[in-house]
Amino acid sequence: MPSSDRVSIHTDNAARSRLAKRYAAEARFKYTGLAAVLVAVGFLLLLLSTVIGQAINAFTYHYATLAVEVPKIENPGTREELRKALLKVDFNGLVKKAVRAEFPFVKGRRDKRALNGLLSSGSGSDLRKMVLDNPEIAGTTANVAFLLSDFGDLYLKGEVTGEEVFETRGAASLAESGKEIEIKSDADDFANLFAAVKQNHVEKAEALRDEFVRLGGIENALVGQVSDRTTELAQASEADRNRLSEQLQELNDSLEAIRGKRTRLDGQAKSLEELALRDTGRDQLDTDQASYIIRVNGGTLRVVEVDKSSAKAKVLIPPTSLDKAGPGAWSVVKRTIPEADRKLNDNEIAWVDHLNAKGMIESRFNSVFFTAGASREPEQAGLWGAVVGTMFTMAVTLLLSFPVGVAAAIYLEEFAPKNRYTDMIEVNINNLAAVPSIVFGLLGLAVFLNFFGFPRSAPVVGGMVLALMTLPTIIIAARAALKAVPPSIREAALGVGASRIQAVFHHVLPLALPGIMTGTIIGMAQALGETAPLLMIGMVAFIVDIPTGPLDPATVLPVQIFMWADFPEPAFRQKTAAAILILLGFLVAMNLLAVLIRRRFERRW
Repeated sequence: MPSSDRVSIHTDNAARSRLAKRYAAEARFKYTGLAAVLVAVGFLLLLLSTVIGQAINAFTYHYATLAVEVPKIENPGTREELRKALLKVDFNGLVKKAVRAEFPFVKGRRDKRALNGLLSSGSGSDLRKMVLDNPEIAGTTANVAFLLSDFGDLYLKGEVTGEEVFETRGAASLAESGKEIEIKSDADDFANLFAAVKQNHVEKAEALRDEFVRLGGIENALVGQVSDRTTELAQASEADRNRLSEQLQELNDSLEAIRGKRTRLDGQAKSLEELALRDTGRDQLDTDQASYIIRVNGGTLRVVEVDKSSAKAKVLIPPTSLDKAGPGAWSVVKRTIPEADRKLNDNEIAWVDHLNAKGMIESRFNSVFFTAGASREPEQAGLWGAVVGTMFTMAVTLLLSFPVGVAAAIYLEEFAPKNRYTDMIEVNINNLAAVPSIVFGLLGLAVFLNFFGFPRSAPVVGGMVLALMTLPTIIIAARAALKAVPPSIREAALGVGASRIQAVFHHVLPLALPGIMTGTIIGMAQALGETAPLLMIGMVAFIVDIPTGPLDPATVLPVQIFMWADFPEPAFRQKTAAAILILLGFLVAMNLLAVLIRRRFERRW
């Protein structure tokens, strides 16, 4: 057969098909890996964007500046004498007086109590501290910036209730009607509001009808039980009659109550259905539906009754005049979240808006978050106590784990004989690196607290527990770094007359130190993010004071995040996200430091 007619096993059609399949499989594997990386990056970006989106508002806070009449302090003397003198002054009363001076039209006891909560509950203490630091303002009227309440701050950040502003097409005429104001429009500005009230009647009637039907099923079941008990009672012996009679009476009472409730529900549903169908007259707005606010002539009014062309409104902020307002000079605002479902009612929102319109509220960098300790009040809560506790805990962890871990690694790698005992120690060290961290917490609780009696919630105990958890990581990393040093270094040192200790400490250890430091930093970063072992030794306690030493009660950043996440106040969600960002920043910085050390001092052999 001529050579030109031969078909090679590498060039025939079957070979080409196999080759194409192999290339296709490699391409699928490549794109699958790329897709996996992209999915992981996408989830990471989603996580970071969610945390950053929630945290961004925690770095600013709103302050209200009020004029406060600070009383004069006679002969203040030293700072300590001034502090004792200021303890006798009712600074909370001074703050309340300053707030009420801005709202002289607030009269009711309940409204005054709500007005007093417009600022942070710690405003009096803040004012006392300000006078202590600046005694020259005593006896003057000082403009002081106070923290708003947490819900006031959230409202100004747009997180309490959504608002929808409706443009007005007609002119509004205002007239007093007792304690309320009548507003009439010469256009259909209230038509949408009137339709919304009608729709609310329909929805409430439907809900009542659903409950009516549900109770009907219960009524039928009770009727069947009453019939069964009546039959049993007729056939029962004398000994069982009293028991069955009592059960029958209870069933009849329950049946009567259900029938009465159904009758009331039916009547309420019919009334609402009639109101929904009625095309004339005014309808009342309930607190379980969206609030409608009218802003006119510098005043704020809340609609309580409405028809197609007019409304009756409660005065929240009195208008400067009752003059007629032209088209576009007044507005209707819809608050989508009903007042009954908000922590900040329409009165309080109007007061905040009033101060904001007068330029008395400003947003500032939230320095309190970075300088204060823990607090039950969101606006007064800060991270500094947790940061200081974290620094003390990490310092104790490093001081205990680094020298012990490096010494153990040097002994095991350079001096320990190779026998079954050292093999068992090495296996146990590797196993300890995989033990759940909460086990170390249980060990710390049993040994350091219950046996040795160390103080609970102290950074020194937290550092000891985390040192136990970090030791295996440091030992393994240090041994790997020592093993990476070429044997020729040891041999050269021994060849020129150095002892084994001199060879290790003068030559091998300095060359292995970058790897050891990298492993140590990674182990410390892992310890920084731990929560479970510290919960077991009581570092979850609520600590207000900033710790001054490793023996003082303290908490750490991960535990502070854990506690804030459990608080019900919405403002703590922002602080939780911000604390997570700060903790992530610490972790990224430590890992970056490890990378820089490795690249700066790493040697390739």
